[in-house]
Amino acid sequence: MTKGFVIPRFRLPAFVSAIGVKLPQWPHALALTAGLNVAVKMNLLPEDSLALLENRVFFVEVLDTGGRACFTYRDGLFRPVFYAPEASDLTFRANLSAFMQLLARQEDPDTLFFNRELSIEGDTELGLIVKNMLDAVEWPQLPKLPIFRH
Repeated sequence: MTKGFVIPRFRLPAFVSAIGVKLPQWPHALALTAGLNVAVKMNLLPEDSLALLENRVFFVEVLDTGGRACFTYRDGLFRPVFYAPEASDLTFRANLSAFMQLLARQEDPDTLFFNRELSIEGDTELGLIVKNMLDAVEWPQLPKLPIFRH
């Protein structure tokens, strides 16, 4: 049995973040909301949970890249927020490797949180809704590609 690719824990060099925070941040919000909207269109996110996100503001910061994205959910779509709000309803902060491990389901949010690799701040109830929604996602299986043939 072949074991899948394991994302190691890593932290990018400090100069990456020093440069990243000086770059425009709106592309991050556009990319993140585009991906989330694809998940909505594919019915990967439960509609009843999505309704609870209506008009809430979310902030995601990738600490070791200097990247930040602010977005909201309104009228059935995730939408970028192009201004920095004083406070978001829910904020997630982690290094790139932690977010990648979370996305790949290599680690769960609770483990990352308790190991102090993921910071979650804001509305506790909203945080649980988002966590449960992400835990409930059934990612589609991609077909295996025949890379090597004998």
